[in-house]
Amino acid sequence: MDKKVAELLNEQVNKELYSAYLYLDMANFYSSKGLDGFANWYEIQAKEEQDHALLIYKYLHNNSQTVTLGAIGKPDKEYKELADPLKAAYEHEQYVTGLINTIYAAAQAVSDYRTVQFLDWFVKEQGEEEKNSSDLITKMELFGGDAKGLYMLNSELAGRAYSAPSLQI
Repeated sequence: MDKKVAELLNEQVNKELYSAYLYLDMANFYSSKGLDGFANWYEIQAKEEQDHALLIYKYLHNNSQTVTLGAIGKPDKEYKELADPLKAAYEHEQYVTGLINTIYAAAQAVSDYRTVQFLDWFVKEQGEEEKNSSDLITKMELFGGDAKGLYMLNSELAGRAYSAPSLQI
């Protein structure tokens, strides 16, 4: 595996774990507001990000690469309005998409087709993540200003269940 591609993947492990911390922080915010459905949504997001980190971790090991784990940064966002975490999550997913695209481009540049194929799943996943984040913002804008609408949206989000990724590495 190309050294630069391996470095980028290794860095991505840390960034995925940071994403999990960020989503736990968002869940914490919603828990403090009594919105257990929103908290559930972001707790599951955190689990998914941990899964993403482990997928990359295993991929690196399966390709005889050493993984170096760095410190995970503390989330630094302050939330005031109920929609703030939703907007921050969307921005964060766009950022992660950029990171995945950078790794993808680096792998393509050195004809590392195995890594490109591995990253195809992440490219698709990021499309879903951005859409889900955007949809939550739209729903909050439509229904969040009304107590009954917010209750229904919270109930909808409480129904989300965790499912492990099905990517074979």
